[in-house]
Amino acid sequence: MGQGLSVKKCDFKIPMNNNNHHTEEISTERLIVRRGQPFTITVSFSAPVHNYLQRMKRTFLIAQTGPHPSKADEIQTEFPISSLGDQKQWSAALEEQDLCSWTLSVNTPASAPIGQYTLLLRASQSSHLLGKFTLLFNPWCQDDEVFLPNEAQRQEYILNQEGVIYWGTENAAVAQPWDFGQFEEGIVDICFTLLCLGEHHQGAKDATQRRSPVHVCRAVAAMLNCNEFKGILAECEAGQYSNGTPPSKWLGSSPILRQWIASECRPVRYGQCWVFAAVMCSVLRCLGIPTRVVTGFTWAHNTKSSLSVDEYYDEDGTLLTQDKSARVWTFHVWNECWMARAGLPPEYSGWQALDATCQEKSKGPSFCGPAPVHAIKEGDTEVDYDVCYFFAAINAKCQVWIQKEDDTLKPAFGGTKYIGNNISTKSVGSERCEDITHNYKYPEGSLKEKEVLDKAYRNTKKLGTATSSSSTQFSSIPIALEEPVNLSIHLQSSSSLQLGQDIPLSIEMFNHSGGEKATHLVVGVQSLHYNGVPISQLWKEDFQFNLQSNEVHSLRIFVPNSWCGKELGENHLLRLTAVLRDEDSCYIYLAQEEISVSDPLLTIELPKTMVQYQPSTARISLLNPLPEPLEQCVVAVAGRGLIYRQRKYRLGSVQAKSIQELQIPFTPTRAGPRRLTAQLTCPQLQNLKSYRTTDIAAA
Repeated sequence: MGQGLSVKKCDFKIPMNNNNHHTEEISTERLIVRRGQPFTITVSFSAPVHNYLQRMKRTFLIAQTGPHPSKADEIQTEFPISSLGDQKQWSAALEEQDLCSWTLSVNTPASAPIGQYTLLLRASQSSHLLGKFTLLFNPWCQDDEVFLPNEAQRQEYILNQEGVIYWGTENAAVAQPWDFGQFEEGIVDICFTLLCLGEHHQGAKDATQRRSPVHVCRAVAAMLNCNEFKGILAECEAGQYSNGTPPSKWLGSSPILRQWIASECRPVRYGQCWVFAAVMCSVLRCLGIPTRVVTGFTWAHNTKSSLSVDEYYDEDGTLLTQDKSARVWTFHVWNECWMARAGLPPEYSGWQALDATCQEKSKGPSFCGPAPVHAIKEGDTEVDYDVCYFFAAINAKCQVWIQKEDDTLKPAFGGTKYIGNNISTKSVGSERCEDITHNYKYPEGSLKEKEVLDKAYRNTKKLGTATSSSSTQFSSIPIALEEPVNLSIHLQSSSSLQLGQDIPLSIEMFNHSGGEKATHLVVGVQSLHYNGVPISQLWKEDFQFNLQSNEVHSLRIFVPNSWCGKELGENHLLRLTAVLRDEDSCYIYLAQEEISVSDPLLTIELPKTMVQYQPSTARISLLNPLPEPLEQCVVAVAGRGLIYRQRKYRLGSVQAKSIQELQIPFTPTRAGPRRLTAQLTCPQLQNLKSYRTTDIAAA
């Protein structure tokens, strides 16, 4: 090659390079590097290289990438080998040389497109394949758009493969374990396949767009929930999961991604918002974009950017599903990704909200974002992408209506509730829940909140028919109904309840009028899906009261635990309602509360000290609090670096009010923090999980 210059082999120094680029968890057998940071290779030649300076002048490296690197849509960069190199662009610097080899420092620009690359050496008119490498985003590089300056955050939002996702209610968040598994074998290739299909679905043909984290986020989001085009996950009505896996039974992302690729990219059944967000987090962390999973409680979904949303009840306080699209969800889960927003003012850089769950939008794709979180807080609804949808979802006001027997609607006084509460995520370096509501909105009722709401309304009104993807107009700014001051009602219960317990209800009714009031009270308990769809009425009772002038009447009720055998749904949510009707004026007053039903105790005990490669035993205990046996119990156990793949143990029946224990032998194969997760399945209970994190000493 080139007057006798021929390559014998090329050493990509994979262990050293991957360790320097924080990719050694992905692979120890292939070169995976991050852009904007040099890597070292040694090229060995078949014969001694005499007069190497003259040879260098005629020798170049070529880097190729693209969906089809041999075709017209490839990206091909040719750069010389020099004695210095250039950290701002593709370059190669000669670090060491002897008669038969050159050691080169190869640098990629911090704006290079991510992807699978082929590296060649060209001398004179001939080229020689040196090998292939994968290029990812680099949060450690100051010039990369995804640069994250805090090392603890990089460890959490890029390198941590285990996390928690919050369910429940705003007063009782429940931590659900999730195994992101972004560095498991083969996942990086699945992520690039997914990215390629997402780009095709969006009509993106220019591979240089992969330099932009915004482009990559939108291409991945397009694939998360896309039933018509080989999307990763299929969505269906809550609770209807025949011929598939219920969303609450997934323990991690890699089984979903592997099933998707093994089935030739057919959607995996089934996912809901927390599964979409968890898989999105895995894919983006794998590609190098700092990402976290965020949960918001009382989320106004599919409002089409209206700042008001309605709930409908019958006269007994039973929640109705009159509007099948716009409703208040008990909780919703989405992602935040960290990046600079090129082309936008600097205050919009940082965390960006990204939501893969389908939204009903007037135009554009069904996902939302990335939307600058700062823009959402400030009401800058004209900023791309989809700021107006996020703003409405966490700032809308909910008005409750009572549907009478003749189908007419009457407002329920006292039923208005605020949206977008206790926005939460896992904290950095611990499993504590961090409240980040202040990043999204100003305090409820504050002057600043009113200013932001007014600005958001003015912005969207001014946009009119503008072409921005965030130009959807708010249809209304909610105005509080003028409430009569005759009566009021207050309902209180435990924020969380153990399965098998009676439900304690405390109700206070106030008569503010100058005369006696005849009233009718209906108290009810309904089970509920996370997305606001009622499952069934579990309990209801009527009361009649004559309230004296200026009287406060208190009522204490214990709903019997017989409700526990009825349909609870996979998220174990209950809606408590108290409807008070003034028999004279027919005014209706409503109080409502949501509570989360805690699972039976599934506990994991581990030895205090465990050492890598030394056998150990975990003890799992199940407490059945119900007055009936739990039948056909199966416990699934998983833990990366602790147990190879997932194991299942059949417990059979667990008798009423009893505890059953299970011994799990295992040998840790990896040192450092490790998590063991256990999941119980049986016909009577859904979604019973527990986890324990421990530190494994190195051998």
